[in-house]
Amino acid sequence: MVRKIKFYSNFKISKKDKNSIILIGNFDGLHIGHQKLFNIAKIYKKKFKKKIGVVTFEPMPKMYFNKNLKNFRISNLNQKKILLKNLGVDFLIIKKFDKKLSKVQSKDFIKNILHKKLGAKYIFVSNNFRFGNKRKGNVKELIQNEKKFNYKIIKPKPLILNNKVISSTLIRKKLVEGKLHYANKLLKRNWSIEGKVKKGRQLGKKIGFPTCNIEIDDYIISKPGVYAVKIHINNSNKILKGIANLGYRPTFNQKKILLEVFIFNFSGNLYNRVLTIDFIHFIRKEKKFKNINYLKKQIRADLKLVRRKLN
Repeated sequence: MVRKIKFYSNFKISKKDKNSIILIGNFDGLHIGHQKLFNIAKIYKKKFKKKIGVVTFEPMPKMYFNKNLKNFRISNLNQKKILLKNLGVDFLIIKKFDKKLSKVQSKDFIKNILHKKLGAKYIFVSNNFRFGNKRKGNVKELIQNEKKFNYKIIKPKPLILNNKVISSTLIRKKLVEGKLHYANKLLKRNWSIEGKVKKGRQLGKKIGFPTCNIEIDDYIISKPGVYAVKIHINNSNKILKGIANLGYRPTFNQKKILLEVFIFNFSGNLYNRVLTIDFIHFIRKEKKFKNINYLKKQIRADLKLVRRKLN
């Protein structure tokens, strides 16, 4: 049986979804630290016969307040929805984060949203959780209001690996450093970019390696270079293998970051199709070549290595 998840775009939830277990946060990447949180929530669900609901915000508050922060996300909203569904969430509230919401005082957030609108019974938060106008609300304030508004705050200990707290910030750092294996370990899956295939300058085709240009949107930019990848064509069961170049194409003096994917043993038109690119191995960093022939020679060497890595 396929699990169903209910979606809300505001805090007006149905009566049967009230009195639930509520988890609030960005949950960017839904890494092993988040997964631990949801596993504990599932124990509460079983014990107290409650549903699990998630409150998340779009855009992410950090991106809302910092308009220059373009490439930041580990996962896009669609990926987040799928991951949350797989983690056993019953309903998801995706609230638009805007000026009005940012002005709500922390005491009003507790009274009017958590208590009156959601009727939350168990609220899961991280230790550094902040909320309300100017981020004045914190876990201490939530705990002080437990009895008054009849809820219980659950703040599990953060997950620590190699003396480091597992966080979305740590994963972004590892991706930027090119430590893909470590990032994938913290995600417990391959980091991936989901995007639409758009028409490019067709430079790959001209040099004998036709590529799909993928829209990156606001994903974090991992270390520019060559990657071994797997490609999922959305709404199909096909999983293909390939090589990707994420970068600025210095040989062609490109200024804009691009994700180009060459798919092995594939012919067909993928324009406007949505692909998910799984990053499996970091092969090498990006470099500028003297001319096209040097580039082609390197591509052939890269292809050989990637095929070996993916087999």
